[in-house]
Amino acid sequence: MLNLGVLASGRGSNFQSIIDSIEAGRLKASVKLLITDKSDAYAAERAKKHSIEHLYINPKDFTNKDVFYEKIAGELSARGVELVVLAGFMRVVRKPLIERFPNRIMNIHPALLPSFPGLHGQQQAADYGVRISGCTVHFVDEGMDTGPVIVQAAVPVSPEDTEDTLSKRILKLEHKIFPEAIRLFAEGRLSVEGRIVKIRGYCVDEDACLLNPPL
Repeated sequence: MLNLGVLASGRGSNFQSIIDSIEAGRLKASVKLLITDKSDAYAAERAKKHSIEHLYINPKDFTNKDVFYEKIAGELSARGVELVVLAGFMRVVRKPLIERFPNRIMNIHPALLPSFPGLHGQQQAADYGVRISGCTVHFVDEGMDTGPVIVQAAVPVSPEDTEDTLSKRILKLEHKIFPEAIRLFAEGRLSVEGRIVKIRGYCVDEDACLLNPPL
């Protein structure tokens, strides 16, 4: 059973998808702690509903960002967390947390990285006029959405798409591939070699497997 720690800033829909996968028996994991950096984050209500411990840690209570992340790292370590999941956590993670959990922090981004990192990836894709966009689960490093890619899933983009319409389609895939990436980690099927994440047991020679993992 994999012990998870989740960081969130807002509504926590990806957090809910992880909870749902655990409760359905598809993911052998347990969420030991949710940490939010906003007092009104709806993710906290989801934690309460499912009897998951929640902490609100206000970054303004700390002298600098490194001390803030040292506090987070300490709380996660104290509960035996093995993998940290960023479920809509709207901050760039810093060294104290990354060094405590090397290649053990996952994030999901609503674009096909390395294209369109940072905020509003869906709007960036629509404005650029791409024909395919999607979402990416990646390990976290000190950059902005620059860590090694784990899994990706793609959606078509219409010239009529707005940030809102594209976001809705991408979000459906986020809810599938984030629990899937965590499952792969829990099963010991991921290894990182430089920038490459190798996935034991995944097909690589069929078109259907190139962008979308078998869910």
